[in-house]
Amino acid sequence: MSCSNVCKLCDRIVISEAVTFTGGNLVINLPAGSYGNGCKYCIVVAQTIPAATTITAPVFITIGDGTELYPLNNRRCAQTLACSIRTRTRYSTCVSTSGTGGSFRLLGNACCGPDNSLAAIDGTAPVAEGGA
Repeated sequence: MSCSNVCKLCDRIVISEAVTFTGGNLVINLPAGSYGNGCKYCIVVAQTIPAATTITAPVFITIGDGTELYPLNNRRCAQTLACSIRTRTRYSTCVSTSGTGGSFRLLGNACCGPDNSLAAIDGTAPVAEGGA
């Protein structure tokens, strides 16, 4: 099998312009433009994730010079956390809009991140491991 020296990129590939950690959020900035409801976009996180980013930081997307934060949700519609995002990685997403905003939803699984979910809930406060 040979590798072609020239490949056409998908028309819907979007390469991030910046990645920042601000206000406790990991923010991926995409090029200015209009991202259509129900449309698929392949987002490439091109910049290094800032070293100060906490693993539990929620991930948001901004567009161009806009200040609106659009959540990046996982395929089950829960907020994606910074521990699941990698530099130089492509993420297939679908845009979902509402009357007041929108979000980007991952179409597949993100990178493995810690799952801090409780095994069950029973009406009492959880006790931290190693706690009293």
